[in-house]
Amino acid sequence: MEARPSQRMISETVEKAAVSPSVSDMEQNFAEALSAFEQQQAAPDEALEGTIIAIRPEGVYVNIGRKTEGVLPIERVQNVEALKPGDRIAVAIRGWTAEGNYELSTVQAERPKDWSALEAAFAEQRTVSGVVTEAVKGGLRVDIGVPAFMPASRSGIREMAELPSLIGQEIRCRITKLDVGREDVVVDRRVVLEEEERRAKEERFAALQEGDVVRGRVRSLTDFGAFVDLGGVDGLLHVTDMSWHRVSKPADLLQVGQEVEVKVLRINRDNRRISLGMKQLQPDPWRLAAEKYKAGDRVRGKVVRLTEFGAFVEVEPGLDGLIHVSEMSWSRKSRKPSDVVKVGETVEAVVLSLNPAEKRLSLGLKQALGDPWDEVDQRFPIGTVVEGAITHMANFGAFVDLGDGFEGMIHVGDITREKRLNHPREVLQQGQVVKAAVVEIDRDRRRIRLSMKQLEPTQVDHFIQAHQVGDVVSGRIVEIRGTDRMRIELGEGVFGSCRLKMEEQGENSSQTSSESARPDLATLTAQLAAKWKFGGVAEAATQKKPSYKPGQVRKFRIIALDPEEKKIQLEPVES
Repeated sequence: MEARPSQRMISETVEKAAVSPSVSDMEQNFAEALSAFEQQQAAPDEALEGTIIAIRPEGVYVNIGRKTEGVLPIERVQNVEALKPGDRIAVAIRGWTAEGNYELSTVQAERPKDWSALEAAFAEQRTVSGVVTEAVKGGLRVDIGVPAFMPASRSGIREMAELPSLIGQEIRCRITKLDVGREDVVVDRRVVLEEEERRAKEERFAALQEGDVVRGRVRSLTDFGAFVDLGGVDGLLHVTDMSWHRVSKPADLLQVGQEVEVKVLRINRDNRRISLGMKQLQPDPWRLAAEKYKAGDRVRGKVVRLTEFGAFVEVEPGLDGLIHVSEMSWSRKSRKPSDVVKVGETVEAVVLSLNPAEKRLSLGLKQALGDPWDEVDQRFPIGTVVEGAITHMANFGAFVDLGDGFEGMIHVGDITREKRLNHPREVLQQGQVVKAAVVEIDRDRRRIRLSMKQLEPTQVDHFIQAHQVGDVVSGRIVEIRGTDRMRIELGEGVFGSCRLKMEEQGENSSQTSSESARPDLATLTAQLAAKWKFGGVAEAATQKKPSYKPGQVRKFRIIALDPEEKKIQLEPVES
């Protein structure tokens, strides 16, 4: 290093400038004198704080508040890639360069100038500065005013192959052994680095506040999260705070060494734990959900998770909706979610309800497919014969799968005509395929009533099959309806309808009236007189007009048979 200019040099320079006849010479001499004066004022080891103004191959240029910038030689700067213009940096003035700039150093420690200074630094355990001059056996040689030895294990370098990289660098170290007589000095750089690291961690930890947004580097990954280095202080980024959408494992989103921007969520000063979050730097999709989705809207999403009670569908990143198992199919048949949808499958669903405060979105899959009950009347008209497997049974009946979400019920009394059943399993079993007729549809209660016994031949079916139009049969009058119709029992459970002729209607009407009204004396006298006057003629006339009463057994002729409606039409046969 060059010797600093003396006061005599400055005076001589100023005197030369004063006697020079040229103005330009005066300005040049004055500038040289001023520069020399400033250099003299820059005391070695003076500590300053400056601002980086440029980073060039030869060094880092720093504004230290003087007329001339300072320069940090590039080989003396550690982690130069982490620096940028505008950063504040602590430096110490070491002298000046040939170009007239201050020569700076980041090492702020004095260099002992004699053995007494070394003894004082050793006794007080002060940090001193030195320059690594060469590599020797087992370590490095360091110039701290006198030659000193630094063991490789105390250099702060983890890999031995990197040890030569310290040669030429100015370092901070501490004297651990001093033998003045033998001029044996041993120094330790590692202890200084460890102390500086601890101090930097303390300062960094104290400076962090909840809510701060900082940058860090992923140091390691675990199953539950990632540890992020925030500049000497580690924070935990839990897997649930990485993204609004579900992250199965941190390695799916991050990798070691990746630089990330995070938000400080919580700081526990007692156990020195820092909780970080990445998703908090993005808008919460649940806050916007109420504006984007309404009940009845159709949405598309990917099935991301299945449970026993339903399937979770990702409508958008961070916004999952639940399709309950009861909303997957119109069928009442108990089914597992995995029978309907698969993980990774894209489905269309209908929004049933949305509660952003509780972060709940209910979706319906069956609603998106359309309600089959809207066309149940056209698909299953009354009387339609259907076929299906019995899904389950209860005391009151059996349930039949009709397909496409429809289910019918056969009441225990509609299973057979042969005998009275106490339980469907007396004649049926689960899984059995049966045929039945639709007898009732209840749209409001979503019920289809079926009957198996209606498909069994009845006594009426047997009667119609055994007879034809024109046959004369015997029957018992069981009911007279009005004046023109009678209900006739032709056998057990077999009834026919008989329509009376006009003259028979009149006679039967008179007979009915006479039975219903009590005759008076004049009427009886007239009847007796007629009998005596006309004799057998009146009696014969009376016989030509038969009367019909319930309970009478008479002959009837079949005039019509309807197998579909199970109806039999009759007419009386006169004897």
